[in-house]
Amino acid sequence: MADTAYYEKPVLLDRELHRHRRVRPGSSFGFARRANSLYPAGVEFNEACKEYAIVFTRTPEGRTIPVVMLGLRTRENLFVVDDEGRWTGRYVPAFVRRYPFVLAQLPGESLAVCMDEAYAGINEAEGEALFDAQGNDTPFLRNALDFLTQYQHEYQRTEAFCQRLEQAGLLVEMNARADLVDGRSFTVGSVYVVDEKKLMALPDATVLSLFRAGELHWSRCTSCRCRTCRRWSTASPSAPSRCSRRRCRPRGPRR
Repeated sequence: MADTAYYEKPVLLDRELHRHRRVRPGSSFGFARRANSLYPAGVEFNEACKEYAIVFTRTPEGRTIPVVMLGLRTRENLFVVDDEGRWTGRYVPAFVRRYPFVLAQLPGESLAVCMDEAYAGINEAEGEALFDAQGNDTPFLRNALDFLTQYQHEYQRTEAFCQRLEQAGLLVEMNARADLVDGRSFTVGSVYVVDEKKLMALPDATVLSLFRAGELHWSRCTSCRCRTCRRWSTASPSAPSRCSRRRCRPRGPRR
């Protein structure tokens, strides 16, 4: 999904323009209320798969990326449900925790640090300062930049992992249907999961390579988990009452 679902007014961080800006820490994730999916880094799969369904999708540019499913409808996040913006999941993905900062790719340039000026916690009166009296980065800003840098590194590593899955032919298209408590049904299509039979049939050298890269376990975490779908039933009255395991099987070859 696009960052624009979170960042309403992203601007380049400017040492002079934002010299006196502060960031007031907060516990609200209301900014993510309209996001029905997000991008997880591979190192997060082990924790994320315990309560979210992780699948793959393809971008309009043809890239394969993993996504965490947060809701069934467009602009619906079943894990941010109250006026206080509490995140009801036990694990909060890094994609969300980096807010209000983000690295943005500028045309013809390297990555640049941006922040969302629409974030209510940005002010000049209270909170953590971005720059000190001499205009240098404060420890708070350095920690935020370190987090962004680490996230970007893992993002690139995850992209390479997705390419290896594609090259090995391990991804298979899947359709899943969720039956809601009010009798309606939603079908989630055009997503992909790892074909476990193909994974088990990989050559030993390929398996060893994935294992030593720390990515073999990632492959097992990225499948439709019916138990994670059932967790949604406690998140919202319109959430699924069940997700049939039969309906969550990968698609067979098209005829």
